[in-house]
Amino acid sequence: MSATELMIEARGSDVEAAIRSGLLRLGRPREEVVIEVVDSGSRGILGIGSREAVVRLTPLPQPAVEPPAVVVEEAPAPVEAAREEAAAAPESEDEAILREGRLALEIVQTLLKKMQVQATASMRLSEPDDLSGRPVPIIDIRGRDLSILIGPQNETLQALQYVARLMVGHQLHGRASFVVDIEGLRERRAQALARLAQHMADKVVKRGQPISLEPMPPNERRVI
Repeated sequence: MSATELMIEARGSDVEAAIRSGLLRLGRPREEVVIEVVDSGSRGILGIGSREAVVRLTPLPQPAVEPPAVVVEEAPAPVEAAREEAAAAPESEDEAILREGRLALEIVQTLLKKMQVQATASMRLSEPDDLSGRPVPIIDIRGRDLSILIGPQNETLQALQYVARLMVGHQLHGRASFVVDIEGLRERRAQALARLAQHMADKVVKRGQPISLEPMPPNERRVI
């Protein structure tokens, strides 16, 4: 039977509860299952309009094991063999970055759908960061009239990125560092800040006095 034929849908009070229910039914650990969030559910208002979360779980195919010609000792169970193989070949840094980017893309697409925003999202990797030397996944959102996602002083965009990072970090059991961008807005802002920094530096050299800039979020201060 193929992995697709074993695919199931599970429900729960929230996404994690639905995932636990599905894993229990499949008898598989989390790392051996592809999880797709169909509906993140809703608590409603005072219990009104609430609905369960729905997830789709597809087991990964198990590696075929040829039976030995002479059985000396009992062969390890398929699940144990898969765990040993995973331990012998840990996930590389590049694979972890790509996994974060793919999950971030899926979650951002889900959020856009829930917000009923007509837009498309894609994932790409940035150039290696100056501080860490690692590329960062960038989720590009494109569409018509996306000002509703930007907000005054990019506040809505920052909030969207914050929520998406929390959701991805929860599923990865770690900190997420991907960036959400809209129509290249962040890149254009970074270029403008770089020009501003150079201009102000020239003024400081010319006047011999320090210059203060307007308050900025941490990512923009790093550009300066």
